Amino acid sequence: MTDLAHYITQYGYWALLIGCLLEGETITLLGGIAAHNGFLRLPLVIAVVALGGTLGDQLLYFAGRYFGGRAISRIKNQQQRIERAQRLIARHPMLFVIGVRFMYGFRIIGPVLIGASKLPPSLFIPLNILGAILWATLFVLLGYFGGQAIGSFVSGYDKKLYSLLFCALVIAAILLLRYWWRRKRKA
Repeated sequence: MTDLAHYITQYGYWALLIGCLLEGETITLLGGIAAHNGFLRLPLVIAVVALGGTLGDQLLYFAGRYFGGRAISRIKNQQQRIERAQRLIARHPMLFVIGVRFMYGFRIIGPVLIGASKLPPSLFIPLNILGAILWATLFVLLGYFGGQAIGSFVSGYDKKLYSLLFCALVIAAILLLRYWWRRKRKA
């Protein structure tokens, strides 16, 4: 366990940064668990996750500004969702920019669509930073307090079991949210 703790404390912040550039919620929740277990510092976890989320969306936004129109026209099977998102961006650009990272299925394509809509960077950048801070704080604290709740539940058990149980619950929650979202969209 000490080797794992060493690697988490040594490379944990870098792993969070890279993970938030590539994925998002799962790595963010795991960062909160690591902070709860004392491997990482909670304020730094939130800051690194917010930075990673901001940078990832900035890159996707600028890719959308320059290549978005061509890329979006090639995605034939998602045109209804894309058109709906484009209407939302046109009607509520500030809410869409802040909320896009909370919308299932729009984590990657959302910033590209925003960039393709030609929303000015002077509006996108501050809203993106605000959205990233809110998102990072929420998901890191979910991991942190979720880890705390499960820790008190299984306090007499091995920490490995505790970590596995929490990861299984997080994965189950994500799958349930995905299932619920898809059913809601079909209805």
